[in-house]
Amino acid sequence: MPVRASAGKHLPKADHGNSLRKAFHDVRELIVHGRLSPGSWIVEADLARHLSMSRTPVRSALHLLQREGYVIEHTNARKSRMMVAPLTREDAAELYPIIGHVEGLAGRRTATLPKSRRTEIAARLRKLNQQLRGILHARTSGAGGIFDIDRSFHRTIVESGAGPRLLALHKSIEPQAERYWRLYASSIINDLHLSVAEHDEIIAAVVAGDPDRVERALQTNWQNGCARLARVIDIFGERGSW
Repeated sequence: MPVRASAGKHLPKADHGNSLRKAFHDVRELIVHGRLSPGSWIVEADLARHLSMSRTPVRSALHLLQREGYVIEHTNARKSRMMVAPLTREDAAELYPIIGHVEGLAGRRTATLPKSRRTEIAARLRKLNQQLRGILHARTSGAGGIFDIDRSFHRTIVESGAGPRLLALHKSIEPQAERYWRLYASSIINDLHLSVAEHDEIIAAVVAGDPDRVERALQTNWQNGCARLARVIDIFGERGSW
């Protein structure tokens, strides 16, 4: 009896934890995919109703999302309200180098794998980059498809070399960059040929088994990507900024 009673006490906490994780994931997906647009006010009750959840896990999820930079709190003399974080040039300039360094660390470890393993990874990377090159030559405008291929390219390197902590860190940061990709993709793809060439250098560095070269190539890809994004933001403006 005491054992059953003790176990029962933990069930609500477990249920709350599951609800919180689901709320966090679902709200983040709405933000990343632009269904909650940058700069828009968040009405907690409406959001909970949309997700068919109670307000408690949604409120907790919003606080976690605020800590990770997806949501900000706007306070005036009377009250404070949550809003979706805007997409700004300054934010991208901080975010992209962080991801570049995280991937660079993973890439260093990928470069130290046995040659047979690196050869296998390089073959997968070439296949993905060839798909990007095919889209480039066909002059198609499937921005979503390009993003999925590019993400698979980078994830292949990260998942091959990252340990559990580094992998968890990458997974927590990557969706923030995805917000920029999805909302500015139609303009960013005009520079796709530059990214494809940078990927070629990453692949060559992996084949060579040179940790410094892999790290440098990955960071260069993200740094140049940030510069390309900044030019697009300058033209079309920051989303949700005021």
